[in-house]
Amino acid sequence: MIALDLRDAVAAEEGGADRLEIVSDMDSGGLTPSADLVAAIARECGLPQMVMLRCNAGFTVTSEELDRLRGHVKELAEAGAAGFVFGFLSEDGSVDREATDALIHAVSPLPWTFHRAVDHAADVRAAWRAVRLLPNLATVLTSGSPEGVGSGLGVLRARAEAGDASLVLAGGGLREEHVPVLLDYGVRAFHVGTAVRGSWREPVDADRVRRWRRIVDRL
Repeated sequence: MIALDLRDAVAAEEGGADRLEIVSDMDSGGLTPSADLVAAIARECGLPQMVMLRCNAGFTVTSEELDRLRGHVKELAEAGAAGFVFGFLSEDGSVDREATDALIHAVSPLPWTFHRAVDHAADVRAAWRAVRLLPNLATVLTSGSPEGVGSGLGVLRARAEAGDASLVLAGGGLREEHVPVLLDYGVRAFHVGTAVRGSWREPVDADRVRRWRRIVDRL
C-alpha cells in the first residue's frame, strides 16, 4: 500500500499491511521520495519499502531525468529501500526498454515493480510481453485499464490466463468487491491507496487497513 510519510507507514504496519510503496506528490501520481523519509520509516517500521523512481507525472523520462533517478538509487538503498518501482513508455506508447533496462541495472540486485505505465501502453499485450521476463521483476502494478480495476478486469483475467497471475499486483481504483473476482483469477497481491485513507489529504487509517487485511485473508 502507498505511504506518503512516517505516520502512514506506522499505521499501515499496525493495520496488517505487508508491503509499502513509498512515494511523494500524489498530485503528480507519485514521484520519488527523499532518502530522509525512507530512512525515517526504516527506523520505525519493519515493512519492506518499495520506493518510487519517477520524476514527472507522465510515463516518459528524459535522459536528464534518468540520470537523476540513477543517482538517487544508492542513497535510497542505503536509507532502507527493499526494492524500487518504475517503468517507462516511449513517445509511441511502447515500453521504453532503454530507460527501463538502465534502472534495472542501477537497482540490481534489488527487486523492482513495473508500475501502471503498462496500463497506458498503446498495445497492452505487447507491453506485457516486453516486461514480464525482465531481470529481477517482482510484480507489475496494474489495474488493467487507465480507468481503474473495475474497467480492467477483462485484461487482468487475460493476463492471469496467460500465466502472469503471480506477477500481477492489482491496484488503481481497487474496491472490496474486486478482491474475490481477482482471487478467482489467481491474483494474490493487492495494492491500495485512497481506499485506506479516504483522500490523499488524509492519513492512512489503521482500521481501514485491518478491514482490507480481513477481506483478503478471509477469501
